[in-house]
Amino acid sequence: MIEETIKPDRGTNLRKNGNEELKLIIDSAPLKKIFLVNGTSFFTQGLKKANLIVKPKDYYMVINKWDKDVKVKYNNNIVNHQIVYQPYKYELSKKEKFDPVAFSKKHNVPSGYIDVLNKWYSIKFTYYDYNLIYIKPEIGISIQIHQFRDEHWKILEGNPIIISGNTVHYFAEKGTKFLNAKKTYHSVLNPNKNPDQFVIIEEKWSGKFEEEDITRAFNPNNYF
Repeated sequence: MIEETIKPDRGTNLRKNGNEELKLIIDSAPLKKIFLVNGTSFFTQGLKKANLIVKPKDYYMVINKWDKDVKVKYNNNIVNHQIVYQPYKYELSKKEKFDPVAFSKKHNVPSGYIDVLNKWYSIKFTYYDYNLIYIKPEIGISIQIHQFRDEHWKILEGNPIIISGNTVHYFAEKGTKFLNAKKTYHSVLNPNKNPDQFVIIEEKWSGKFEEEDITRAFNPNNYF
């Protein structure tokens, strides 16, 4: 039986199960402090043993929100399960912020933006009433929550994996819209391997928008 040890505030890879049902075995004590992706469900509380059964071909990921190590055992061999997202792929890499001018030229960013928030894993161009967010391939932004605003996302490019509330949407198509209500978890994962295949999201909001209004529940690469 394969076993993984997950340190506090860390997670496993997001994997795709094989052709057989997979059982995750976790002690009862830490279950209340585990986030779990199981298929299209995102569990953040009230996790039960019954939720630890992964159907064939479904995706799964465990995040440890406890203050102690958590051991996860698998009844089947997971070595050959497809890894869709590695949260720590760039953990030890050199991180350089995107240059807004060079990036906008290369990726044909529409003119007229009034502000830029450039990081090493994403870049956001702010217009009068919306943002354009570009997310680097093989990166997932933090799983986050806002207290004072709703966010409205529209997928423009890249077929991302979207966590919105308690639901996971895989490989969302261009034009798909999501409402991330205030006080609900949300995130974007870019599963593309092509280094030029950025996920592009149009973001609008309702409520009070402040960059500081953010709580990062899972922040694998120390995003700020």
